[in-house]
This record gives sequence, C-alpha cells and structure tokens, in this order.
Amino acid sequence: MEPVERAPVWFMRQAGRYLPEYRAIRAKHSFLEMVRTPELAAEVTIQPVDLVGVDAAIIFSDILVVPEAMGMELTIEEGRGPRFSDPVRLYKQIKALTDANIVQKLSYVTEAIKVTKEKLNGRVPLIGFSGAPWTLFAYMVEGEGSKDFHHAKQMLFTRSEDAHLLLRKLTDAVAQYLIAQIEAGADIVQIFDTWAGILTPHDFHEFSLEYIGEIIRIVKNETHHDAPIVVFCKGANHSLSEIAATGCDVIGLDWTVDLSEAKALLGNSIALQGNLDPAVLYATEAVIAEKVDAIARSMGGPRGHIFNLGHGITPDVDPENARAFVRAAKQAYRKETAHA
Repeated sequence: MEPVERAPVWFMRQAGRYLPEYRAIRAKHSFLEMVRTPELAAEVTIQPVDLVGVDAAIIFSDILVVPEAMGMELTIEEGRGPRFSDPVRLYKQIKALTDANIVQKLSYVTEAIKVTKEKLNGRVPLIGFSGAPWTLFAYMVEGEGSKDFHHAKQMLFTRSEDAHLLLRKLTDAVAQYLIAQIEAGADIVQIFDTWAGILTPHDFHEFSLEYIGEIIRIVKNETHHDAPIVVFCKGANHSLSEIAATGCDVIGLDWTVDLSEAKALLGNSIALQGNLDPAVLYATEAVIAEKVDAIARSMGGPRGHIFNLGHGITPDVDPENARAFVRAAKQAYRKETAHA
C-alpha cells in the first residue's frame, strides 16, 4: 500500500434510483434492458462520477445475472424485486445448471465494461463485481429475497452434498466471470456476500468463505492483470482474519464494526473499505461530515483506506446528501492532518 494524501471514496449502489438522471433513463427502459444494453449500462455507470464526484465507477449490473446465465429464468418485478420462477430445490435442477459458455452469455457485461472504460478515458478506475457463491445460492434456492432464507439453509443442513455441488458450480462460474471482467478492463473487482451474516461463523467458513477463497486463487492465478480484489461479507465481522487469509487485497466492512478494531486486528497488510451507516445519508450535511470524520479518526490515516458505505445507498436518499458524503470524505484526512 502506497502513502496517499486522502482516501478515495465511492459507494455501493451508487448508480441507481436516488439520482433523478437515472430515473429518467429507467422510465424508458426496464432494469434488465439497461443491464443488457452496454451503452445504457455505461451511461448510468458514469452518472455518479459526473454528478456526485466519486473516485471510482462500478459497472451497472446485477449479481443475479450469473445464475441466469447458468440456466435460470430471472424476472425483476416493480415493488417486489428479482425473482426466479423455478427455484433450485432438486438435485436434477442443480445438475442441469452449467457454467459452459458463461463468459459468452454474459458478454453484454464485458462489453459494457469496454464501452465504459472508453467513455471514462482514464478519469477514474472502473470496478467490476459478482455476488459470492453463498449469496447467489441463497437467492437461487429461495427464489427471491427472504428474511430467513429457510429453504436455502434447509438444503445446507439436510442435503449438504447437494449444497456443496451447487456452490462448486457457482464458484467456477463466478471465477470465470470475474476474470472476463478484468480482461475486459475492470481495474478492481468486488465479491459481494450480502447474506454472509445469516450463517454461523462455522457455517460461514464451510459454505461461503472456502468458496470465496477458491475464487480468489483462480482469479489471481489465471489473469494476467494485477487487479485488486475486494471482499465484502456483510455481517461476518467475526471472521475478519479468515477473510484476510483468502488472499483478497481489500476487506469491505459494514457499519457494525469499528475501523480501529479491524485495523488493530489485521495490521497494515490489507486495505479496509467502509464503513458509514447508509442511514446517515438521511442526516444534515453537518452530521454527515461529523460521522465521516469519526471514521477517519478511527482509521488513523488515509493509507490503506477506501471511504464507502457499510452497505448500498438507499433509493430515497437526497443526491445532495450523497454529494455531502463525498465532499466530507475528500476533506476528512486533510482535516485530521491540520488538527495534528
């Protein structure tokens, strides 16, 4: 990690419904049409760079394009979110899923990355991403979002061999997908394990972290580029040392852990990303700045830190508050230096 004057700042779901400019495009196109049309995906990917001032763009897509490419039918309904009409509950369904030609099937994402890189013209780095195998598994088996993912967890505990078969297939698919994104021009990739926190520490290690580690090994061994890998396991603060041991370059943190504690545990060998509570963006600019400065004090310095939220930005946030977060983050460590 190199010394820096300030920590860079971006936030998860930064291309989305909180921006009126995004909503104007969305009014003319379905969500999946936007994802599958490289020019539209590139346009909304770049919006937060121009409109909010973030230091990185993240390609506009969805984690569930991977299971769709493996053979599932994905629909996204207004007010309900993504759904799979035929959830994976049977062994024969798992066997039927395939990662064959997955890069070709997801070529609209890699093409969007190429178009976005050209339009960005080096202004900021571009982040690619995928869901982690466990989080994808949870949606695929449940069929949609859930409070407890009981069907998914039932498979873990009553049919663990079937569960591991599906997780292995997802691991191969995600690894290929991330490599393709890097080869297409993604400067960084992030693995999202949104539902890590619903597993016990032991089950998290067995059904999630082992597979994340395998993805990282494959990606680092098979790509000719040196793109950093970020791992964000929401709710898995009990396993930060184990997450670091996967070989990732950055750990994304939710808002329930203190950065100073994470840094004390992990040292300077790995960068930390986060971790403002997204709900703070409902507050005044002064409160946002105060909370951002508290994160900076907790981290102790900009080296090895990326400002971000502890989860995705919520769609009803005022864009001016998102800009306030970015402004505060860009000034935070400079303030700390001035006070020293």
